[in-house]
Amino acid sequence: MGSGRWVWGAGLFAGACALGIAVTNHPEVAEADRDLFDAINAGHGPEADRVLVTATELGSLYASGAAAASLFGTGRGRTAARAFSATFATWLVLQGLKKVVDRPRPIDLDAHTARQLVSRPNGMSWPSSHPAVLTAFTRVAARDLELGAVSRCALTALDATVATSRVYLGVHYPSDVISGLLIGRAVARLWPRRRRS
Repeated sequence: MGSGRWVWGAGLFAGACALGIAVTNHPEVAEADRDLFDAINAGHGPEADRVLVTATELGSLYASGAAAASLFGTGRGRTAARAFSATFATWLVLQGLKKVVDRPRPIDLDAHTARQLVSRPNGMSWPSSHPAVLTAFTRVAARDLELGAVSRCALTALDATVATSRVYLGVHYPSDVISGLLIGRAVARLWPRRRRS
């Protein structure tokens, strides 16, 4: 069981890195990435703009902190601490990866065609930290709380919505957010499990 967790976690992380390497070193992959970015970023009306501008903030460290505080307030302090510590560790890993890869954001390369609906975040584009941070939090919390399949599917949909929002709003390419989702899941898989009392 323990070794399987490490294999899964390492595989997810390796997949994220492989995608980052592919878009960096293979022009045809990078072109497909930009084409998909253009399709998602093109805009789908003011209602979609408003919803996704709001939804994207759920992937911030502040939102994870607020969610942890809510769990703490309902007597789930250990889950709150474990989920937020996994989230913060994920954020730190991604800040290091951003510096190593140094991929420009869409607005830096396509200033005339990319729609950017939020201010340019600090740091570089790959990997996207918002979906990674949210995914790490939701996966660890869901496991600790022993949530059922329906709740886990709802959380996965939330993770995917935040990932999509980062592309829609013009601050990441699709490969950035897919890698972020994979890294968030990798950290959650590798994060120590709750000890049963």
